Amino acid sequence: MNDSPISRFNLLQRQAQKKWVALQNSPQPLIYLGAASCGRAAGAMLTLQAIQETLEEINRSAHILQVGCIGPCYLEPLMDLQLPGLPRISYARVSPEKAKRILRAALLEGDLSPKLAIGHFGDDAFTQQSGIGRFFDLPMLKPQVRVILRNCGFIDPQDIDQYLAQDGYAGFIQALQKGPLGVIEEVKQSGLRGRGGAGFPTYKKWEICRAAEGEKKFVICNADEGDPGAFMNRSLLEGDPHAVLEGMLIAGFAIGAQQGFVYVRAEYPLAVARLRQAIQQMRQVGLLGEDILGSGFSFDIEVKEGAGAFVCGEETALIASLEGERGMPRPRPPFPAEKGYRGYPTLINNTETFGILPNILRNGGQWFSQLGSPGNSGTKTFSLVGKARHTGLIEVPLGMTLRQIVFDIGGGTIKPFKAVQTGGPLGGCLSAAHLDTPVDYENMRASGSIMGSGGLIVLDESTCIVDLARYFLTFSKSESCGKCTPCRVGTRILVETLEKIARGEGEMEDLDVLYKVADTMQRTALCGGGQTAPNPVLTTLKYFLNEYLTHIQGRYCPAAVCTALFEYRIIAEKCTGCGRCVQVCSSGAVHGEKKEPHVIDVDKCIKCRACVEACKFDAIVGVPISYRQPQEVTL
Repeated sequence: MNDSPISRFNLLQRQAQKKWVALQNSPQPLIYLGAASCGRAAGAMLTLQAIQETLEEINRSAHILQVGCIGPCYLEPLMDLQLPGLPRISYARVSPEKAKRILRAALLEGDLSPKLAIGHFGDDAFTQQSGIGRFFDLPMLKPQVRVILRNCGFIDPQDIDQYLAQDGYAGFIQALQKGPLGVIEEVKQSGLRGRGGAGFPTYKKWEICRAAEGEKKFVICNADEGDPGAFMNRSLLEGDPHAVLEGMLIAGFAIGAQQGFVYVRAEYPLAVARLRQAIQQMRQVGLLGEDILGSGFSFDIEVKEGAGAFVCGEETALIASLEGERGMPRPRPPFPAEKGYRGYPTLINNTETFGILPNILRNGGQWFSQLGSPGNSGTKTFSLVGKARHTGLIEVPLGMTLRQIVFDIGGGTIKPFKAVQTGGPLGGCLSAAHLDTPVDYENMRASGSIMGSGGLIVLDESTCIVDLARYFLTFSKSESCGKCTPCRVGTRILVETLEKIARGEGEMEDLDVLYKVADTMQRTALCGGGQTAPNPVLTTLKYFLNEYLTHIQGRYCPAAVCTALFEYRIIAEKCTGCGRCVQVCSSGAVHGEKKEPHVIDVDKCIKCRACVEACKFDAIVGVPISYRQPQEVTL
């Protein structure tokens, strides 16, 4: 009997595919529930309880699959129903009551509730038959290309067989056949660049690490995702942990490593649990540990939980934390690929980079290089958040413009668009003039921003640019490890200066302070975190200077956010006297007769913005406090 690694794998795969086919052709309904963190935050576990209660009440059985995030987080909880012989149908914002109604109608009466459905996963014929559109024709999903996220939302991440049935670990088998140098050559042909933000060619880092001398070598997955509003890595780990682990297996084989670590922040408990479960399953089927599948290659993976320090996303700080030291960056060189964890050659890649690798090995580097744009091959995941109508997890080819992402995928904004922050707190704030900029490493850098790990925050006219810069710099100041003076002191000066401007105490000289401190930090900070921390200040100064001048010279905040610089007024011509503002005002500042224009007592108003949010007629606006004492404003 041929007992080669390939034959052992083929046996595992055949068994898994048999189970998958049996599941898909089951005489019982399949119920898919989006149970990632986004779904759970929207109430998915209550929906799950309602599903189980309903099945018991109507005496029906069904297979329930708790799947990862499929993308449109704004539609969570998502519940999909697949009846025998019919395609899967998706329902959005499924509360417990809605779940009961849909299941009772479908399982007792055969009614698919087409008015409640948002899409199906079948063909055009079913669209004509049911009147339900295709799920992936939704405006948010149609422009996307799913490579990294191909399994998220489709398989149960807790079942290794479901991953194996989708050609999981076939990339690793390809790696065994190609040999370490063949793997690195395949990655080189793919043109893959690190998805952690720097965009360094992946194969080069691998070559350096493979060539480095050391009796031991290590692989580290950087899953320390700390950017406000970013959740790409978390979603991938929750929805398809085996893809990341397979990528680590491939990398370990290519560079000759024996041990891997996933460094993931403890604030991601679901991702941690899914990883640990997946690692245990790998060991059980012989895909991890000594002599994997009889190939002679031995590799193991361990999960290490970080305490949530943003600086530990920097690779030398991450290694320090992994070694039990305080997470602080170290001067480079030597680079970790030559001398990293405990002094041994160490390969560190981002979670998404590892998640891509199985696809490259399975389909070939040439296939991957045809995606994206020249020099920026492949796809990239982003977390699209902020004021966009359609928020969630997306994957697009590199080179797609910001306009396509914000408006075609994100659906634009309700209030007029103002800006988009790319690259998280260390990135930049780009204006409407940049909407046609292709999103890739070079274009983002040329605009003063960065790609980062993939956070995209969409802003509308209700956002104050000074306040936005203050927010991100406050984050950077709080998360600075304090090791180098430029970052420790520079972030403090930037925050204090921005706060001064927001209070209406700014002077023109303060702009010079912002420029000089930012420049010093960029040139002298120890690590990339400190060097890029001023980006939000510099880009907002470059593209929204008028807003700074309005704060300093006009003593006014046009977005009505900086509370010291405005007071609320009600426009009598727009006010219908509906009373919504009165109902939400906690300080009793709003009053007026029903169906008559209301007024605000500015001495009682605490500027909580509740009335502005409640007013459906845009009748409440912020006006300069200085209107009582007019000043000359030069813009």
